Amino acid sequence: MSFSEVRDYQYGDDVRNIDWNVTARTGDPHIKIFEEERELTVMLVIDLSGSSFFGTTNRMKNELLTELTAVLAFSAINNNDKVGVLFFTDRIEKFIPPKKGKQHILRIIRELLNFEPEGKGTNIGMAMEYLNNLIKKRSITFILSDFMTVGYETPLRIAARRHDVIGMHLYDKREAKLPNVGLIRAYDAETGEVGWIDTAIPEVRQTYAENFNKNLDYFKDVFRKSGADIVSIRTDKDYVNILLRFFKKRSK
Repeated sequence: MSFSEVRDYQYGDDVRNIDWNVTARTGDPHIKIFEEERELTVMLVIDLSGSSFFGTTNRMKNELLTELTAVLAFSAINNNDKVGVLFFTDRIEKFIPPKKGKQHILRIIRELLNFEPEGKGTNIGMAMEYLNNLIKKRSITFILSDFMTVGYETPLRIAARRHDVIGMHLYDKREAKLPNVGLIRAYDAETGEVGWIDTAIPEVRQTYAENFNKNLDYFKDVFRKSGADIVSIRTDKDYVNILLRFFKKRSK
């Protein structure tokens, strides 16, 4: 058993668990609450930035993100674990404290389906700092994002020392490779910028692919140096088999 929290004494509580220091300080009886150490806390840190609302195949990234959240959350409560959620963009959008139960998971999914973020950008470093300050007990932390940003090395390293961190990289195939379809009008969902791209130019397609790979290499390198695990899932792929292989590898 490990210490969890202190709360007001209630009739029927075991008097052996009274916290005499807090009781003396407040003047009201308080008891220590303990929980079994095998009960884990699962934190889902979810990127709701503008770039998540993109997809060119059978589903968008935010739809894949919602499905994965549901799978991970229901798997956690089947194991009698607590689940908490942190929504972020370029700001902290919403925090739902870890709890157990099917109704709690349904609330998380409902929030994710209906939530309208205020921000458009991405700040993973800020989300990690918020997590580090808020969640003191060791947890399994899944970061679900397209990781189309940089500058989160230090807070991720600190988080990986405190928690078991897993980066789930979600992307669309058109983000990795631009097709040759001539002149297209492109809109940046995070900055609001609009411009024209001539996809018929080989150098343009090459630069586009290099930028994606540069971001991907940064993501892999930062997580590897932090000692955290990663898994990449494309919107048009079967994520069930990918997850099964990933967790089977972790179990070894």
